[in-house]
Amino acid sequence: MCDYGGRKIARFIFITGGVVSSLGKGLASAALGALLQSRGYSVRLRKLDPYLNVDPGTMSPFEHGEVFVTDDGAETDLDLGHYERFTGVAARHSDSVSSGRIYSNVLEKERRGDYLGKTIQVIPHVTNEIKDFISIGEDEVDFMLCEIGGTIGDIEGLPFFEAIRQFSQEKPRGECIFMHLTLLPFIKASGELKTKPTQHSVKELRSIGIAPDILVCRSEGPIPVKEREKLALFCNVRPESVIAAQDLKSIYEAPLAYHKEGLDQAVLDAFNIAPAPKPDLNVWEDVADRVYNPEGEVNVAIVGKYTQLEDAYKSIAEALTHGGLANRVKVNVEWVDAETYDKKDPAPELQGFNAILVPGGFGERGTEGKIKAAKFARENHVPYLGICLGMQMAVIEAARNVIGYKNAGSEEFDHEAGKKRFEPVVYHLKEWIQGNQTVERSVGDDKGGTMRLGAYNATLLDGSKVASIYGKSQIEERHRHRYEVDTQYQKELETAGLVFSGMSPDGRLPEIVEWADHPWFIGVQFHPELKSKPFDPHPLFRDFIEAAKKTSRLV
Repeated sequence: MCDYGGRKIARFIFITGGVVSSLGKGLASAALGALLQSRGYSVRLRKLDPYLNVDPGTMSPFEHGEVFVTDDGAETDLDLGHYERFTGVAARHSDSVSSGRIYSNVLEKERRGDYLGKTIQVIPHVTNEIKDFISIGEDEVDFMLCEIGGTIGDIEGLPFFEAIRQFSQEKPRGECIFMHLTLLPFIKASGELKTKPTQHSVKELRSIGIAPDILVCRSEGPIPVKEREKLALFCNVRPESVIAAQDLKSIYEAPLAYHKEGLDQAVLDAFNIAPAPKPDLNVWEDVADRVYNPEGEVNVAIVGKYTQLEDAYKSIAEALTHGGLANRVKVNVEWVDAETYDKKDPAPELQGFNAILVPGGFGERGTEGKIKAAKFARENHVPYLGICLGMQMAVIEAARNVIGYKNAGSEEFDHEAGKKRFEPVVYHLKEWIQGNQTVERSVGDDKGGTMRLGAYNATLLDGSKVASIYGKSQIEERHRHRYEVDTQYQKELETAGLVFSGMSPDGRLPEIVEWADHPWFIGVQFHPELKSKPFDPHPLFRDFIEAAKKTSRLV
């Protein structure tokens, strides 16, 4: 950290994007964080998004991809998942903010009279709120990496760009730098790599008072020396600060690729940090070795509702990869639309897979297909992992087909239909314990931020499969759901062989179920994928892929 007269404070790196969206700012930020860690520095990463939603919690997965949940219950952008997976630093509520949250805070202050009758304006009130957010925890780490969502030129992003411009001016010289990510398109007809879009993007950035210190340029191949020099000249950066970001076969190669390009050294040079500590990249070299040198492969079907957009299940896909890394196997994932099984037998398609995963979701669409997938896995002894709704569908399947409640279903779907159609094996959670307080909810509450969110403890049953997988009896996992399995059916289900092997500490809420006579069939109410990392795979995914690996040897 910088030391100015005894004042310890972080150095700030602001990451912006230009030309087009979806270039990989989140991945670049995460990889840079990992590289700085490899040199012995502490880091924290945060995301500033310009959309007007207060958070992504009420946004469709088709609109925004998955919602990543933090331990303290924040519903955030999926980029925070990248941050955690690459750095191992647990994200917090203060690591994600949107225009909606910023404007909401400003208007709440105005209603309370905090501004003492002043006219409320974007400058200074909105920009001050953004700067206050950026400053949270600045005395805790060596580097604070702040990614600005969207691209330069977007009208909704202007307050954020103005705020980081002001912020950098208010800090002592050498405390803030700017990293700009752009696209270098290759024109096949002329055989040229075009720098003009990047030049215009930097010109747009400079027009609002921000001069990038580092350019990260996405391209299909290497950037020739001639183009690097041209970018350096016209964008006013050092040639060694023009960093190529080539397409990679695996995102987990990114730290090594960016290090090879000199990104971490360019950052340290921009801060005038010399001599720079040498990096220890052994962890990422091991991860890359496992990615590119598997000793087998397994095929896993993800039977879900939002399979048309893989980002809707981003953390699950990555956690499966992590499980493969732990077992030195390549995990081939096939996305299966659960709705296609609503009216047909899934057996002809699912019998070719080594394991089946049924993820979470909201609403009734596709649930009958998920129930059929759970039934197939149970009857055919195929490894099964049900997450959130995937656990609930497994319980409903057991209630219908094992203990005989043919109308077993969920109160969630009855509520949608406006009339009772099911025996509610799954019900709307009206209250629960969070810390030392009782939280109450009703069906009519606002949708945003009203679920059971964040980290909760669970107690595992001695001798159960999950207890052996975790290697302990007490765990803490992240939740995001409104409905719970009803314990009034617990005794009948357990008599039939479906063991409630994980419960909330007060014994009221089922957290984990497993079939006692099945090689590997586990359903969890929480989201284990949110805590998995390539260098520290989640135990459930590690063991799930190990079970799939054993199945693959039998095929």
